[in-house]
Amino acid sequence: MLLCPVRDCHLALARATARVFCPRGHSFDIARSGYINLLQPQDRRSKLPGDTLDALASRRRLHDHGVTQPLLQAISDLAVPSANESVLDAGCGEGFYLGSLAKQSPLAAHGLDISVPAIESAARRYPDCEWIVANADRFIPYAERSFSLILSITARMNPEEFRRVVRENGRLLIALPAPNDLIELRGVTRDRVPRTMAAFSPTFTLTTQRRITTTATLDAPSVYDALLSIYRPPSHPTTPRQVTLSLDLLLFHPA
Repeated sequence: MLLCPVRDCHLALARATARVFCPRGHSFDIARSGYINLLQPQDRRSKLPGDTLDALASRRRLHDHGVTQPLLQAISDLAVPSANESVLDAGCGEGFYLGSLAKQSPLAAHGLDISVPAIESAARRYPDCEWIVANADRFIPYAERSFSLILSITARMNPEEFRRVVRENGRLLIALPAPNDLIELRGVTRDRVPRTMAAFSPTFTLTTQRRITTTATLDAPSVYDALLSIYRPPSHPTTPRQVTLSLDLLLFHPA
């Protein structure tokens, strides 16, 4: 059930042909591509929050070239989404992971991101999923205990809201860039696992921890895309090279 995002409201939204609305009269249009924009003006820090168009396009090209397929498979193997399961991808970007999982098994799939271009792209590419523009850092516009599985894949995290909308027997899968992810392009990064575990330990119990690492040989345009995807536009022409892709996967259950 979708909830009204207006502060001090949060009543259930009903659906009409081209809009959703709450009993207090707050109304939100459904875009032609099918997504719903529930982002409130005070919940954005810029006119165009979220990923840039260049970053979105570069990531999509890498997905389409199969570079991230091993990561998708590892996420699928660990989360094991079953048919008709209710899944939320918080910070879904242009929808690759959720949309791909929904193609593997018929899910009640819901994607949420703060970026309008990202959600627009997801809605056009994966029309069988529900796509919502909202700021998950502030409020996830769904009723309590709505989801049996929540995904947060290299995205922002909100432990309190995740706990509110996950079912008591549900799961939460968090994917973090590992320290050696794209090490050839950006060097070693910090280990995000300890801080993430500390943030979620009051309300979730870690049940599985796994690191998935793969390598890919990228041509020069794909190297350029990989740099754009991490907001490091190259200052000189790129050349083909082998890169490391690595995620730390943390599977939690509600405490």
